[in-house]
Amino acid sequence: MIRVCTASLIRRFRVLSVLLAAGAALAAGSVLPQSLALAQNKVRTETIQVTPQVTAPGNAAAPSGGSGARSQAPAGGAHAVRPGDAKGGESAPPEVITDLSRLPEPVARMRARILEAARSGSLEKLATVMQSNELMPIFTFGNDRDPIALWQASFPDSKGVEVLGILLDVMEAPFVHVDQGTPQEMFIWPYFARYPIRNLDPEQLVELFRIVTGSDYRDMVEFGAYAFYRVGIAPDGVWHFFVAGE
Repeated sequence: MIRVCTASLIRRFRVLSVLLAAGAALAAGSVLPQSLALAQNKVRTETIQVTPQVTAPGNAAAPSGGSGARSQAPAGGAHAVRPGDAKGGESAPPEVITDLSRLPEPVARMRARILEAARSGSLEKLATVMQSNELMPIFTFGNDRDPIALWQASFPDSKGVEVLGILLDVMEAPFVHVDQGTPQEMFIWPYFARYPIRNLDPEQLVELFRIVTGSDYRDMVEFGAYAFYRVGIAPDGVWHFFVAGE
């Protein structure tokens, strides 16, 4: 058991180090749209062309409630551009997967637990799934330690429950399987998190608008990448993140 936990911690450190390094690189050369500056960060699993270094991201003020915008999300995160999403990117888009039978059994089992908790309408049940995970999934890169308190502050009009609806929409969307054969191998929902945002066809746009608004999409196109909530589960069934941003 100790050996398993140690391996997961090493993998989590590698993923987090790559994310923070990429965020620092983008912060040095790009300015995000204001609406995306309020988004959380999300773990990246694809190769990033930056010099590895770790810089703690700054914290932004939490978004205020009452605007009705579906894509409000907890604040505080670095952002980065992946190959293929930035202007001039030439990476081939990943395969978009809709067949759930292609999920390894541990991943399918964890996905089912997440969906069950989200459908219950109980933030406490979702937090219980997170806490029963081998490692606490990343839900923010700020100093927040309580996911329920963070969600309630981010979505005050619904007392945080809105995040459960977002999670359902995300987990029922098609997904991608990335970084196969590496320590960062991951199944990621929705596939937009690793798909060139400017290359979406009309049918894919409909899928995207089930999760974000038109104004969010406009900002994401300007930024060059999807920057809303996404979920990552490793092949062994360990839930690694549920965050927004990039």
